[in-house]
Amino acid sequence: MIKQAAALCLVMAAPHAVAAMDYRIETLVTGLEHPWSLAFLPDGGMLVTERVGRLRLIDAQGQLQAEPLAGLPEMFTAAQAGLMEVALDPDFARNQRIFLTYAYGTLEANNTRLASARLVDGRLEDVRVLFSAQPAKAGASHYGGRLAFLADATLVLTLGDAFDLREEAQNPANHLGKLVRLNRDGSVPADNPLRGQPGAAPEVYSLGHRNVQGIVFDAQQRRLYSHEHGPRGGDELNLIEPGLNYGWPLVSYGVDYTGARISPYQELPGLQPPLLHWTPSVAPASLTQYTGTLFAQWQGDLFAATLAERSVRRIRLHDGKLAGEEVLFEELESRIRDVRNGPDGALYLLTDSAEGQLLRVVPSE
Repeated sequence: MIKQAAALCLVMAAPHAVAAMDYRIETLVTGLEHPWSLAFLPDGGMLVTERVGRLRLIDAQGQLQAEPLAGLPEMFTAAQAGLMEVALDPDFARNQRIFLTYAYGTLEANNTRLASARLVDGRLEDVRVLFSAQPAKAGASHYGGRLAFLADATLVLTLGDAFDLREEAQNPANHLGKLVRLNRDGSVPADNPLRGQPGAAPEVYSLGHRNVQGIVFDAQQRRLYSHEHGPRGGDELNLIEPGLNYGWPLVSYGVDYTGARISPYQELPGLQPPLLHWTPSVAPASLTQYTGTLFAQWQGDLFAATLAERSVRRIRLHDGKLAGEEVLFEELESRIRDVRNGPDGALYLLTDSAEGQLLRVVPSE
């Protein structure tokens, strides 16, 4: 499939135009059951999570191994719950450790959990539970579950507001509707912004979020970006700063699914406004930054996979502010669950369905 990408829109008198570009989309793997996350192995292989609770290995020749990896921890799978993120430890070449996020518990009492394990000969060993979000909640929605590593090799984990408990996103004493920062062994960094504050969970890095399913650290600019699902409208892209409050549900550009107003305010003093918001909702599900060389015009841009819009949004920033936006890959007509910057300079996509695919985007020539 060959396609020319062109700008959908430019905003805020963009100083840099978004240039058209030809690309080709290749199908690498089919038959994945609701794939959620992709990680690249040093030997050229890949790991893919399936939300139903399986971790799959694609070998260096691009072949999906028939049997899922053994040794996964017990998890809760239903609706949005299941196995979510997979990420390699920054020191994977030495320690062979990977990180997984998943739902744990029962339908009546569950939440998001983070674990690490060693990848040894096609199975997981030495599984360690590092963090369990509290409190447990009922239902099977709004888990967050994405990971990013900061420059100091600490990690930030995104969490959801449990859907029915949205007011708890403003309560610093728990993990609902928060980003949390941890050391890679699960301990709490000494310089976390709320550590030592009475009534605050020490893991909290930022609060006032709804359901954050995309996060990426810009290593060059030392900036952390995330995006989150709004209700009906009001999806957000945010620049994350430690200790700040991003407003949900005190402010929102969206309305409830019933059409009722959630808040009369879109902005309030002391609450961080988004860099960008999408109404109608695009349902952003994953965020990456392009650092490859195959697409020179994309260097440094953010890419957000979307479920509802069935696209990938290219987001151009200038000095940390929005400079332009483009809609890509709509011709796939597929829910895009994950977008990744590959080590070969290509973009990789996971489509979300019972027959999900792994796709690779490369220049057409």
